[in-house]
Amino acid sequence: MSHWKIHEGNLHFLTMTVVDWMDIFTRPIYAETIIESLAYCQREKGLVIHAYVIMPNHIHMIVSAEGNLLVNILRDFKQFTSRRIIQQVKTVRESRRSWLLAGFEKAAQAGNRVQYSQFWRPGNHPIVCYSERFTRQKLNYIHKNPVKARLVHHPEDYVWSSAGDYAGRRGPIDVCLLF
Repeated sequence: MSHWKIHEGNLHFLTMTVVDWMDIFTRPIYAETIIESLAYCQREKGLVIHAYVIMPNHIHMIVSAEGNLLVNILRDFKQFTSRRIIQQVKTVRESRRSWLLAGFEKAAQAGNRVQYSQFWRPGNHPIVCYSERFTRQKLNYIHKNPVKARLVHHPEDYVWSSAGDYAGRRGPIDVCLLF
């Protein structure tokens, strides 16, 4: 199976990146928008989240889908969160407003993908989780990402991650544990 293509019916490791690697999820309001949208996709669209981490400028997940095509769920998720977060940047108290909006507009112009602003880089970099060993490797990678970035000392202490779920704590969204 080739990289960078969703193979429906499989477990996938995904990476979604903010344009120009802008650190937007350092503000809880934007990370909460991601959490709320993921929860909606779980309830209404059949997204199954097995692991996730919301880093300052990107998201990693291990996901699957039930009842809908994963490619469609991800498309809708990215379209909604893009519009919502850009609107939030425009309306909430945000010291980086001008810089963020200029970055979103520049990305849109450079990519010719959207009219005015672009939040996400194109693609989700999906990789099929083809074995238990590979899946465990990606699960560890996801959960250790905030430790490697020196955001926390222990994976389960990072708020925007499923590491707590795997350590027996309940996180902000439902997670279907893999192991």
